[in-house]
Amino acid sequence: MGDPFLRKLETFGPLPEPDRELIRSISTHSEHIKAAADIICEGEKPGEVNLVTEGFAYRYKLLAGGSRQIVAYLMPGDICDLHVSFLKAMDHSIAALTDTQVVKLPRDQIEALLDRPAISRALLMVIMTYEANGREWLANIGQRPAEKRIAHFLCEWHLRLRSIGLATDDTCEFPLTQHHLAETSGLSVVHVNRVLQSLRRRGLIVLKSRQLSFPKLDRLWDICGFRSNYLHMYGRWGS
Repeated sequence: MGDPFLRKLETFGPLPEPDRELIRSISTHSEHIKAAADIICEGEKPGEVNLVTEGFAYRYKLLAGGSRQIVAYLMPGDICDLHVSFLKAMDHSIAALTDTQVVKLPRDQIEALLDRPAISRALLMVIMTYEANGREWLANIGQRPAEKRIAHFLCEWHLRLRSIGLATDDTCEFPLTQHHLAETSGLSVVHVNRVLQSLRRRGLIVLKSRQLSFPKLDRLWDICGFRSNYLHMYGRWGS
């Protein structure tokens, strides 16, 4: 697949070869994070920016009663909080969903990236896409009923993976448990289970051995009203 960070940036347009070489040079030395381990916790002072190169991670908020809300997922090529070094403390936590490879980018490397106009523009588009994704999640949890809520998330997960070459037209890796889905959707585990069983019975999804398939993907998009415009993936995957 090549460098996932480079591939993500070039979603928004090709980069000059010197820029490509700079990105390749910073993506070579990664740190292994075991599944379920925290990458950084709320309240900690962030010194470096985390770049996911392999595996999956997620952002979450831990509430006073001990419950947890997952607020975003990070895939290969995703960079966490570009200007995080300016914060005094993290306002949320980031954990590894699977065994994950993470590159730690110090502030001087971030500044070197931002000094390149083409890279800086692409990073701005990445940030704007993250913000748009957050707005869609807010609408999803706040307004869609349970089945459409889960279906919409599954469509998004698949499309994001497909855009970086990690999924086929109808199948993708799916390492999330029903507990993760509950913490993502604001539903109980029991309710999540019922929704998944309903989607299975109707032949809309097949979920087995960490693989998620969509026998009727277009139909699933229609059912949950999925539109890909908020992900800003134009061309083949555009809405």
